Amino acid sequence: MGKGAFDVVVVGAGSVGTPAALALAEAGLDVLVLDRFPSVGQGSNKAAIGGIRATHSDPAKISLAKRTIEILAAWEAAHGQDIEWRSGGYVFVAYTPREERILKDLLVVQHAYGLGIEWLDAKALLEIVPDLNPRGLIGGTHSPGDGHCSPLLACHAFYDEARRRGASFRFGEQVTGIEVREGRVRAVRSNKGYYETQVVINAAGPWARAVGKLVGLDHPIVPDSHEAGVTEPVAHFLDPMVVDIRPAPGSSNCYFHQLASGQITFCITPDPPIVGEDCRETSAFLPMVARRMVDLMPRLASLRVRRTWRGLYPMTPDGSPLVGWAQEIEGYAMAIGMCGQGVMLGPGLGELLARMITGTLTSDDHEVLEVLSPHRSFVAHEALK
Repeated sequence: MGKGAFDVVVVGAGSVGTPAALALAEAGLDVLVLDRFPSVGQGSNKAAIGGIRATHSDPAKISLAKRTIEILAAWEAAHGQDIEWRSGGYVFVAYTPREERILKDLLVVQHAYGLGIEWLDAKALLEIVPDLNPRGLIGGTHSPGDGHCSPLLACHAFYDEARRRGASFRFGEQVTGIEVREGRVRAVRSNKGYYETQVVINAAGPWARAVGKLVGLDHPIVPDSHEAGVTEPVAHFLDPMVVDIRPAPGSSNCYFHQLASGQITFCITPDPPIVGEDCRETSAFLPMVARRMVDLMPRLASLRVRRTWRGLYPMTPDGSPLVGWAQEIEGYAMAIGMCGQGVMLGPGLGELLARMITGTLTSDDHEVLEVLSPHRSFVAHEALK
């Protein structure tokens, strides 16, 4: 039976909880991370395909993702661990006036926040990605500062560094209770232990709603299933993540990139959403995504797919995370509802959470927290979810 007293208990050792543990330990706090799975990153993190972009329309996501890119791009030099970071950029393609209008309109916001992203006509875009299907191509946006990494390697790297800094991790522990007395958090109970603390961070991904119910809160987090896959390795030919936001039967977009290993990894956003926690692969996914990918990049037709899998996106009503303190309970913080973007937001968010806990927030932090407030009205939707 585990026991002890900690400054902070983090629920979830995934894309958000693990870098948060590192940032908290670096701030000198005694932190414990509890996770229901056998090891780090075994929830949604291992199902991610690793794209990291600051190319958003939401200012809070832009700020967090820009910091994430800085952290990941410098990680190997700073810590000696290869997380397969590649600054390959992102390319959003436009084959119809609809996509051209959406992408050009977003440039106004993106440029206002200092993003190095530009609209390129078809000829210029084909110089960046020569294998795109030229037929009907109008152009697209290119953001060379974005990139990709291995989600599992990155999560393990944060885990290793957090432990080196003194953070504790306990796996195979399901949180079964959060003790609240006189309006504030006092302790966390799991199936294997009891831990005194005055601060709990809910970073439980798709299972965040269940954690919230332990303190009497009903977080508007609904998981849905997204399927992905990976091909055999081939010689390097593709630098950026390629994103096609044209709607098609069964999907609202399609995106893929080439890993450091040479494999192409790919995903779609199902339309309509597949709500629930079912992570079984389907027979419909591969024919659907293959048609989209081969139409977009014909040279992919000869590649063999090695495997497919399904993971969960913890979705919010407006497609943006819920981050901040609960108003009802002192010491209960939320970092939930990443909407499938935990890998690209988590490292930057981890640092913000540490400043929030230690009372050292910057003016920029306050702006981010206002946008992502768990108490906001869900009226707007981010254009590039």
